Amino acid sequence: MKNIKFTLLAVLGYVLLLAFAGAVLFGFALIPTQFSGGEAQPNAANQPAQSEVVVQPTFTVQAASARQDDLSLEQNLPSLQGLYDRVAPGVVNIAVLVERQGQTGAGAGSGFVLDDQGHIVTNNHVVAGAELISVIYEDGFEMEAEIIGLDSDSDLAVIRVESPYENARPLPLGDSDQIQTGDWAVAIGNPFGNQSSMTLGIISAVGRSIPTGVTPFNIPRAIQTDAAINPGNSGGPLLNLQGEVIGVNAQIATGGTRASAGVGFAVPANLVRRVVPVLIEEGEYIWPWLGVSGNDVNLLLTQANDLTTQRGAYIDSVTEGGPAAQAGLQGSTGEAEIEGVPVPLGGDVVIEMDGTRIFTFSDLAAGIADHRPGDTIQLSVLRDGEQIEVEVELEARPGQG
Repeated sequence: MKNIKFTLLAVLGYVLLLAFAGAVLFGFALIPTQFSGGEAQPNAANQPAQSEVVVQPTFTVQAASARQDDLSLEQNLPSLQGLYDRVAPGVVNIAVLVERQGQTGAGAGSGFVLDDQGHIVTNNHVVAGAELISVIYEDGFEMEAEIIGLDSDSDLAVIRVESPYENARPLPLGDSDQIQTGDWAVAIGNPFGNQSSMTLGIISAVGRSIPTGVTPFNIPRAIQTDAAINPGNSGGPLLNLQGEVIGVNAQIATGGTRASAGVGFAVPANLVRRVVPVLIEEGEYIWPWLGVSGNDVNLLLTQANDLTTQRGAYIDSVTEGGPAAQAGLQGSTGEAEIEGVPVPLGGDVVIEMDGTRIFTFSDLAAGIADHRPGDTIQLSVLRDGEQIEVEVELEARPGQG
């Protein structure tokens, strides 16, 4: 009898154990459904919504990851409000009156305070030819300014107010050679007359060569940005997130409209650092001149001229009597046609300057711009399949000096 009772108790215990185990397993299966954030729905085949149980947490994890990325981005950015508060007192609105052909017109641009001597940097095209220049500070205080120096070849200008404004704050110059594509950039200026406007973007590209618009020469090492720049921003600062000026906003690509198309260009700060002190001291900057024109070496030039490299600055023409001509550099001597495209023949290809590799014609122009008239440079040149060395003494650009 005792054995029968023991057996019955054992069987009952075993059954209860199985029931408990089943309940536990069923309970764990429901946990993902509870985490899905809503009531589980059966699918069309009336099967358990296993896909929802698996997929829903995946989306939840991705959403959490995206939110974390956003938080990281915000944490990596300093307070843009704090940045604005620091630099805005150093940015000015510039209003000009210009008299042309007996009529007076008005214009506007931007600028930034350079020092505590009243000097303000802006674009040449903002103030050139102005009869009256008015500087309006962030708080609305207005002062008259005079032109100290103009340079159309870099599109830079320096103006000065008679006495520095006490609420103004000079802005430091950064090192534009250190910026990289993808770095954050901030533009502050007066687009369409909207004073002290701030936009945020990135450095879209570096090392651009942009036309001055009034001379046959280009501005080397210009900075491209997608921070919104519009008419009225000209002359204002492009800044890094430390509040340093890395460029002077100068041009926009409009795509046929008057507004920004997301491609703006700034004169690099290191060019400002080189040109502006000379403008302050002497009123003008004298640029060096080689006296050539040309293009990058491309596939067609390589094929037509039997070149062994697709890198270098191809010299298409040499200015008669210029430094390059005096040194014996040669331009193209003829023309070939490849697939209907005319291609110059016989010109020298500059591959090095003072031991530095030249990859494009812009590299050659930028290297020349780093010198002063009277400097002597050493060029490594490919000519008729051979490499030769040419020494050139630079002169001042025509009309200067």
